[in-house]
Amino acid sequence: METIGFLELNSIAKGVETADRVLKTAAVELLFARSGCPGKYCLLFTGEVAAVQASLEAGRAAGGDHVVDACVIPRVHPQVIRAINMTSMPAAMGAIGVLEFFSVTASVYSADAAVKAADVELVDVRLGTGIGGKSFVILTGQVSAVAEAVRAGTNVPPAQGMLVSSVVIPSPHPELLESLL
Repeated sequence: METIGFLELNSIAKGVETADRVLKTAAVELLFARSGCPGKYCLLFTGEVAAVQASLEAGRAAGGDHVVDACVIPRVHPQVIRAINMTSMPAAMGAIGVLEFFSVTASVYSADAAVKAADVELVDVRLGTGIGGKSFVILTGQVSAVAEAVRAGTNVPPAQGMLVSSVVIPSPHPELLESLL
């Protein structure tokens, strides 16, 4: 497992400048840097813990008052990055859990906590694009595992206060499942 750093800014121009500073500060790899709604800019990068922390602090300084949120997650679960990049496809869908947040960063923390807490698969971690700057996590598995993962994802300290809503759907309709993939 790797360490990730995540920065969310409320300015696209400042976000681009911040991404440049992050990459020039330490040996980190950019996983993505992109604009989202409503005019936010998010960047996700990875590397060794010290490099990610140094780059994040440099990014905070470069972003200044435009930084909405930031985080470093050591030993992030690999499913989190795959789900953010939409490269994860569960072999089978069971019960589903959905966690919705006001903050993009809260979803990253929540997804990591959820997938580490129970035997679930992340389907999607959607980070603010086309949804008014909010974010959400969709996961699947056995009902009890999904319930435990949702509980863990809603109770992770950095995400508290950012939760909009969460649900566990024990037997989702097949058409609903298709719409999520």
